[in-house]
Amino acid sequence: MTKVEFTIPIHSVTDTIRKEAENKAKEAYVMTLLKHGEISSGKASQLLRISRLDMIELMSKYDISLFDDSMSLEEFQSEINQARMGLKANNL
Repeated sequence: MTKVEFTIPIHSVTDTIRKEAENKAKEAYVMTLLKHGEISSGKASQLLRISRLDMIELMSKYDISLFDDSMSLEEFQSEINQARMGLKANNL
């Protein structure tokens, strides 16, 4: 397990701003891992606590392809099935 921590010497930041910055930093870190194939989109969704549909939108924002050339046919079918379940859950 990897734990990432850093310190920035800023003294007067509100809790709201601090939390927003922490969330953005975590998002950027997770999306970088995803972009380089270190984690799956499903794992990224779990780490960021977002739905698969939200992950697809976030991948677009970070210019990360939904399709992985190294993905097997079975893995690709699993991704399709998970997307379908997400669509059904959101009545789309």
